[in-house]
Amino acid sequence: MKNKAKILVMSGLLLGVATACGDQFFDKKPYGSVNESLLSANTKGADALLIAAYSELDGYGGWNGNPWGAGVSNWTYGSIAGGDAYKGSEANDQPIITPIERHESDALNEYLDGKWRLVYDGVSRANRALVALKNLKDANADFIKLRTAEARFLRGYYHLEAKKLWKNIPYIDETITEFRVGNKADAWPKINEDFAFAVANLPLSQPEVGRATKGAAQALYGKALMYQGKYADAKTQFDGVISSGKYKLAGGFFDNFNADTKNNSESVFAVQQSVNDGTEGDNGNVGDVLAFTHNGGPGGCCGFHQPSQDLANSYRVDKDGLPFLETFYTPGAKGNLATDQGIAIDGKYTPPTDDLDPRIDMTLGRRGIPYLDWGNHPGVGWVRDQAYGGPFSPKKTAYFKAREGVTSSASGWTKGYTANNFNIIRYADLILMAAEAEVETGGLEKARAYVNEVRQRASNPKAFVTTPDGKPAANYKVGTYTAAWTNAETARTAVRYERRLELAMEGHRFFDLVRWGVAERVKNAYFANESKLRSYLNGASFKTGQDEYYPIPKKAVTLSAKDGVETLVQNPGY
Repeated sequence: MKNKAKILVMSGLLLGVATACGDQFFDKKPYGSVNESLLSANTKGADALLIAAYSELDGYGGWNGNPWGAGVSNWTYGSIAGGDAYKGSEANDQPIITPIERHESDALNEYLDGKWRLVYDGVSRANRALVALKNLKDANADFIKLRTAEARFLRGYYHLEAKKLWKNIPYIDETITEFRVGNKADAWPKINEDFAFAVANLPLSQPEVGRATKGAAQALYGKALMYQGKYADAKTQFDGVISSGKYKLAGGFFDNFNADTKNNSESVFAVQQSVNDGTEGDNGNVGDVLAFTHNGGPGGCCGFHQPSQDLANSYRVDKDGLPFLETFYTPGAKGNLATDQGIAIDGKYTPPTDDLDPRIDMTLGRRGIPYLDWGNHPGVGWVRDQAYGGPFSPKKTAYFKAREGVTSSASGWTKGYTANNFNIIRYADLILMAAEAEVETGGLEKARAYVNEVRQRASNPKAFVTTPDGKPAANYKVGTYTAAWTNAETARTAVRYERRLELAMEGHRFFDLVRWGVAERVKNAYFANESKLRSYLNGASFKTGQDEYYPIPKKAVTLSAKDGVETLVQNPGY
């Protein structure tokens, strides 16, 4: 059973009260509420401070009335804002998500406030661990170097999260005592330094599952470099992970979303989750607990994060099992994939017979198709308001009925608390970024090989969703790219499309669109199409120069004032 180590830390603009939780190496006896200097005086105490920094990975520390805006999966900022999903549920539930979806957020949005609190509390905890490690008297140099590398890895990660959302952010290290440093300086160089130190000093493996490794550091350093357009440098980091031989794609796509197969060969760095551990679900994917079917099925609540029609359309394939790249990010050549929209639960409905990439039915729930071991998805019976949120349900957060109460919470207001880890980065994500780096540095054929590796895994019929008689539940077809890639633009399009198919609903989409510089084109085409189906999207638009990043929370800006002058400068347009 896990316990929480409550640690007193400084309070202020960027700091808060730390509560450690997690899994595996978080199995520590509780320290209770103690003075931080006492924890800093010995090895066990310093490690407890570091564990507190790890504990923020799940997003729960962003609590400010609700924990969902700070969830590690970025389901609001990445998936909903990126067009993979609608807000879902009904109009009057969690309405503060709608401005995020429509790119109309303001600095008072509580979700954004929670995320800001979360990432900077994580930074604070990492810094307190670093201070403690520097002052240790009872530890050898190797231990201090290892734990310092972990703390700097975490500090780099939390700043990277902030950089993705807000761009203009303060970078805070352990030497800073005046936290009102402003956000005019570019944080990338310091983030790079943290990850580079972690790469140089972390081992390939750790004896305790969940701690940062060299591969995790290389993966996230490479990702940070991709955001900076440093493709050759990013490629070096990805090559290091790939050549280590430590990681490979899991045998089945859905193994990455099953609590019974977590920490598999594809998991490069994951947030460790647990349930039924005496914490009433607090260690079990709290930030994603809304992203379940409504009423029936797993969780019994709440109908948010519903996959979009645009996402469903993207899984259609041609006669060779390849996606329709010529209609990139827009409804396919045949129009919208047919659904049960508007058909009563007792009405007659037959799923469409289009040729489909099999990942569609492991990513979203749709009527007439088996939903794990819960039977066929019934359509409107598991959707809170179909006219508002569409006909689909999220699936990557779901748990198996046979494991209810075991890998899901056996008590509490919802059974949606689960032991299903969230992969901050998995190997498929990494090799698709490696493919992208190869395209941008001229390695088109290497990029094709990486994409085909992901597609070959998807083509394994043993992992298809099947009916009770063992037959594929739909017309699944996956082909590989057999012709040489000789055109960079075509290769770039194929790699980007594959990222969507493979990583949909995992919180990456919006950040990818921004990183690629195509957000305005893609999102405005999305709104033009989707507003015909979801009336609440009428009038929504994306504006280049503003909507790539979110407004810095007003509370943070106000509290940054020094001598009456706010040191945090609000992002343009807010």
